[in-house]
Amino acid sequence: MFCQETSPVAILMRTKESSMSYRLKYHVYPEHGWINDPNGFSYFQGYYHLFYQYYPDEPVWGPMHWGHVRSKDLVHWENLPIALTPGDKEDLHGCFSGSAVEYNNRLYLIYTGNIYDDPEHITFHQNVNIAWSEDGVHFHKYENNPVISEPPEDNTYHFRDPKVWREDDHFKMIIGGQKEDGRGHVLIYQSDDLINWDYLGEYGHASTIDHEGKMWECPDLFRLNGVNVLLMSPQGIKEDGEKYRNYHQTGYKIKDTFIELDHGHDFYAATTMLAPDGRRILMAWMDMWHSEFPEKEEGWSGAMTFPRELTIHDNHLYMMPVEELALLRCESKKVEVTDYLLPSRQVEIDLDIYDGVSLNLSNLYTLTVNNHKVIVMNQTERVGTIKEYQSMKLLIDSSSVEVFINGGELVFTDRVYFKDTPVLSLNKKMTCRITTLSE
Repeated sequence: MFCQETSPVAILMRTKESSMSYRLKYHVYPEHGWINDPNGFSYFQGYYHLFYQYYPDEPVWGPMHWGHVRSKDLVHWENLPIALTPGDKEDLHGCFSGSAVEYNNRLYLIYTGNIYDDPEHITFHQNVNIAWSEDGVHFHKYENNPVISEPPEDNTYHFRDPKVWREDDHFKMIIGGQKEDGRGHVLIYQSDDLINWDYLGEYGHASTIDHEGKMWECPDLFRLNGVNVLLMSPQGIKEDGEKYRNYHQTGYKIKDTFIELDHGHDFYAATTMLAPDGRRILMAWMDMWHSEFPEKEEGWSGAMTFPRELTIHDNHLYMMPVEELALLRCESKKVEVTDYLLPSRQVEIDLDIYDGVSLNLSNLYTLTVNNHKVIVMNQTERVGTIKEYQSMKLLIDSSSVEVFINGGELVFTDRVYFKDTPVLSLNKKMTCRITTLSE
């Protein structure tokens, strides 16, 4: 992969880095500074565009900018200048999350302006703003921002993360919020020009705070095979047995039930876009709040997941790496192993699974299949269930492990900080296909 050397903003892989660095080779991450939520995932003028929450000065959360990369193939990403910088009256303390849409041969960014009301940053107010670009690189904030200055009644000051799309000659927007009684909900708006917005009402809300959260961040609404899917990241769901063990969750509603989308520790603020070929592609922040972020020692924090294609079967979302992963595959071979030193810290591993199989990566990451339950131990234990015993794919990249079971029926995403090339250990001799991945 390659990067354009025009800016110190978040970039991908750097070949000059030590082979033992935590820096990733085929994921989006910052060369220095901090990133979290993916924003504005879109396609414009022949490129996939990905923006993200970014603080360039330190590897910790700070006043949020919009970093920016683009790609022709979802695999090789080019670094671009910062798209949005906070400091204007409508976004004084941060350009928070949002989305992007093409209109009249321009790429529009629709984002949250954040203004703190006190020095301790306890209270704040949030609004909706737009910016535009004719070349997809240089952006101009709308001179009369904000386009939505405040939330509607029956909503607290939590009012952020607008997702905009074109539907039936109108623009639609959903935005995450919090009801006055403390429950998370999603609001919906409509516009003909991206400037003048009509509030249409509440699209959905949490049943209770414990069961569905106190704030629905980063909502996304789309149709997949004729089915409406509401994707969001609720905060504050109470752990329920083997479910909801993350600090915050990301999941979806097709009917009334909230379903976790990824059972790993490091998956949040997922967003999707419709590719030119009709695929629904997803990316998410590959980290989690309150993590230790060992990469801070290298001057950076945070990364994005590998792009994934969403499909739907029996009202259940499946996720698999996009087909463009093939562009990274180099040497591939089948090996029969119990203990095996992997050829690289960037590999793809494919194997069949069965009841009782156990997998270990350098004693830092374990995965066990037992009675249709898949149990992952990384920072803490995570549990998911599967219907059948079929197959498993692992993507390993320096400090990340992404696991896709049964064609994406069950997914675990975790940051795993390998100091050396990992050793794969299985409890029984098994045949695996191990493929070296290259930038």
